[in-house]
Amino acid sequence: MATTVGFVGVGNMGWPMAACLVKAGFTANVHDSRRETVDNFVQQVGGTAPGSLRQLAEASEVVVTMLPTSAIVARVLTEGDDNLFSGMKPGTIIIEMSSGVPSVTQRLAEQVAALGGALIDAPVSGGVARARTGQLAIMVGGDGATIDLAMPVLSAMGSSVLRTGAVGSGQAMKALNNLVSTGGFLIGIEALLIGQRFGLDPGVMTDVLNAATGMNNSTQKKFRQFVLSRKFDAGFTMGLLAKDLSIALQVGRETATAAPLSALVNEMIVSAQAKFGPDADHTEMARLCELLAGTELGVG
Repeated sequence: MATTVGFVGVGNMGWPMAACLVKAGFTANVHDSRRETVDNFVQQVGGTAPGSLRQLAEASEVVVTMLPTSAIVARVLTEGDDNLFSGMKPGTIIIEMSSGVPSVTQRLAEQVAALGGALIDAPVSGGVARARTGQLAIMVGGDGATIDLAMPVLSAMGSSVLRTGAVGSGQAMKALNNLVSTGGFLIGIEALLIGQRFGLDPGVMTDVLNAATGMNNSTQKKFRQFVLSRKFDAGFTMGLLAKDLSIALQVGRETATAAPLSALVNEMIVSAQAKFGPDADHTEMARLCELLAGTELGVG
């Protein structure tokens, strides 16, 4: 079992994920574009902070990337004077845990293989709360033997590790999962708006949905908590959701799959992001539905 793990990207999700590795007994070498964040992590959690990406790769058997986009992942791996490839040893496993573009990840995997390493993709679902407790759902794509070797690292961060197929399939599944989740959120909010106009209480409607066949993740974990409460602070931004949905539609285009409902869901998110900004919480897409309906949801 690998005992030394490099972790690139200790942001909102990466920090608790890397902390779970430290808690599980791994030696964590952490790196982030913000040096102060890395120093704080080492001081508060543990691990070490190599001075460069090259040094991190040289000191690590497994390297995890948890970054905003595939373009940034590619830059960290291959570009500039300091990158992971410059220090990567043969046999190194790269676990790409970002919500990236599958086709880009597949090309990166080929480059890693040419250097004697292996890359698997393993995006996550569950948000910051489940990242803190090590209970993420992890969708992993790649060579089965490589996944077996990486399983102790993955299991330290997630309670459910789901093998999805070849490399890139995990990221495709993550994007499609978020597409389905978003569709469920939007149709649920529309139903609440219709019901409120009819005279139903949105809180009561949420309870009924959760006891009936209309139940979904949003009715259970978002409507009362973040929409009806008007908090809109679930911790996942509109910009990140828009990115995931654009990836899902890209996969649809690349596979020549007609997806009219997916396109409509994506258009709603594009419009919500234009209205409220990419840093707005993703649950604020309910406010776009309210604007279209001319009604604000409330609890009686």
